[in-house]
Amino acid sequence: MTRRTVRIAMNGVTGRMGYRQHLVRSILSLREQGGLDLGDGTTLWPEPVLVGRREHALRAMADRHGLEHISTDLDAVLADPTVEIYFDAQVTSAREESVRKAIAAGKHIYCEKPTATSLDSALELARLATAAGVKHGVVQDKLFLPGLLKLKRLIDGGFFGQVLSIRGEFGYWVFEGDWQSAQRPSWNYRSQDGGGIVVDMFPHWEYVLHELFGRVRTVQALTATHIPRRWDEDGKPYDATADDAAYGIFQLDSGAIAQINSSWTVRVNRDELVEFQVDGTHGSAVAGLRDCRVQHRSATPKPVWNPDLPVTEPFRDQWQTVPDNAEFTNGFKSQWELFLRHVVLDEPWQWDLLAGARGVQLAELGLKSSAEGRRLDVPELSL
Repeated sequence: MTRRTVRIAMNGVTGRMGYRQHLVRSILSLREQGGLDLGDGTTLWPEPVLVGRREHALRAMADRHGLEHISTDLDAVLADPTVEIYFDAQVTSAREESVRKAIAAGKHIYCEKPTATSLDSALELARLATAAGVKHGVVQDKLFLPGLLKLKRLIDGGFFGQVLSIRGEFGYWVFEGDWQSAQRPSWNYRSQDGGGIVVDMFPHWEYVLHELFGRVRTVQALTATHIPRRWDEDGKPYDATADDAAYGIFQLDSGAIAQINSSWTVRVNRDELVEFQVDGTHGSAVAGLRDCRVQHRSATPKPVWNPDLPVTEPFRDQWQTVPDNAEFTNGFKSQWELFLRHVVLDEPWQWDLLAGARGVQLAELGLKSSAEGRRLDVPELSL
């Protein structure tokens, strides 16, 4: 077995998502299993170069995991010809400039979403990467969740017949930070720092809807800043200027209607932090992060509305659980494996910077829809 090393500049891994999901549960997990078997007698060995602004944090992380390479000089890392891939998990406001530099340096690009703070910038990154001939990808992790993989299996098997509607509920209570510390960084609640639930979650909803049910054709959204005052990591109060909840209606090319509520100001009364209910002419399903339940039309009960009597039907018990029928791994790791195979073996890949731009577009139009109080068309993008 031949071992091929691929060096990856990982910028922003001192953040929660970059560290837990991308470094520890993806790249380091691949190393723990001995590398990525490419199936041709070659094992791909990912070698991360940790990049960031705080040298002490990078050094502590490297020492914790036995890594050798850190740097606070992005330009120097990008000038190193042995570094093949640039990965970005920084705050969105810092991402565009760094990705531009990496493209100019001829590095393959893999980055978190949203890819930029505006649609024009997101499209420009896609054009630059395509013109430079580098491979590029955007994290679209929810497509690889077990629950949504089971949902995709149902769709591919024709379970639903004609899909009529999709209803999504996402969110949880993020503490204000005064009497209990917040679970999310304070910049998420400042629009001037790139925060807001629309720019964070609408890109996710775009690729979930696009990949599973079809292109989003129109959007109508209403946003809110339900909690206008929060406390930051130092315990100091600040004005929350970004939206912390969004209520969206999306019309798809197929004619199906999707309604998705996204909120950091909701207390969870569902089985998982995100759930999608899909209703079709032949059956329905409810999919979360891991589980998926179905009800076929042949087993659909006939409820009768009668508010004068207590409910006697156990509605939740009338659904059937979709079996795993496969071994599921971490969704971030699964997509990393596919991207690495794309870079090294030129295997097919569809989640590129143009796909990332579609997410930015939907977020931008969602905010505009809310501000103007009207439904907006979502034009198809191209380079």
